[in-house]
Amino acid sequence: MIDLRRMLASVPDVQPAEDLEAAIGDSVGYLGSDAALRSIEIDSYYPKWHSPWWHIVALWELGEARRIPARVVAAMVDGLNALPIKILPIRSEELPSGSDWRFATCHCALGNMSQALAACGVDVDGALPWIKPWLVRYQMIDGGLNCHGDAYLVEGECPSSMVGTIAPFEAMLSGRWTAEQRGFLERAAGFLIDRQLMLGSTTVHNAEERQAQARWLAPCFPRLYAYDVLRGLAALVRWAARSGRAIPQRAIAGVVAHLVGEFPDGVIRRQRLGTESCRTTRRRTADGTWVRDGQITRFPLLDAASTIGGPSAALTGQWAATRHQLIDLIDRGGVIVS
Repeated sequence: MIDLRRMLASVPDVQPAEDLEAAIGDSVGYLGSDAALRSIEIDSYYPKWHSPWWHIVALWELGEARRIPARVVAAMVDGLNALPIKILPIRSEELPSGSDWRFATCHCALGNMSQALAACGVDVDGALPWIKPWLVRYQMIDGGLNCHGDAYLVEGECPSSMVGTIAPFEAMLSGRWTAEQRGFLERAAGFLIDRQLMLGSTTVHNAEERQAQARWLAPCFPRLYAYDVLRGLAALVRWAARSGRAIPQRAIAGVVAHLVGEFPDGVIRRQRLGTESCRTTRRRTADGTWVRDGQITRFPLLDAASTIGGPSAALTGQWAATRHQLIDLIDRGGVIVS
């Protein structure tokens, strides 16, 4: 049996230097521009990866949400509220007249942006009261979610997704919990525990997750909506610390051993890109026409903060905070050996 506490305590607390100021300033400047507002008016989300949505999320992940201009924050709230479809369409008959699947959003998008807006000082429950009920509505029987509507039509198995679950779980952790939200968190935590934070789906429908799980061991940043095991561990530990519920050691031991072994000096280095899984070039023009440009667009902060092999101050800080929280849980009997 591993000594989890000793393993965690063996990792030193460090804070690597990372000079992103120029790139941060570039994103802050863009978000303060009229061009950013016009982009949100056309579409609050696209194009990937260079629209206000992605600048906002990247700054939030870096802990720089306070620098995001207030007027672009307000515009994003308005843009989300203006979405013509506030459900995840599962069947074509659920689409309103004159709209199609491209006008819909998804669980991980809402989970990430609601966290970013909350960090900007937005009362998300008051300004966007439909988001958390949306997340509860689409939770699957095993506690997970899936951003693909066809997953909800599958019979005989539950093809939930780690990527589709983690951001909604994080988003629901914030604020005061209703009984319904507490239940959502309990079930989602159970999903992460059953998956040991690192295992892909055993289903036929979501078989591709079993190939993806090897990549989850490699930290990435900005994550945007990608999953890695540090992200899962940090969220599960936060839930346990706040809820008072215990975590089985078997659910976290593999991930902790991996992170300690891979980064013994405490510095988390980026090992893959959070944008690697997306190849879409879709965007909407001012007249409402959807086009594909043939080339993915990026921006300086996205490139500067995601250099492979470079140390990430944000991820290193998250790892240190999670270690200390987990040691405290162990000392209080919040990690059980079973």
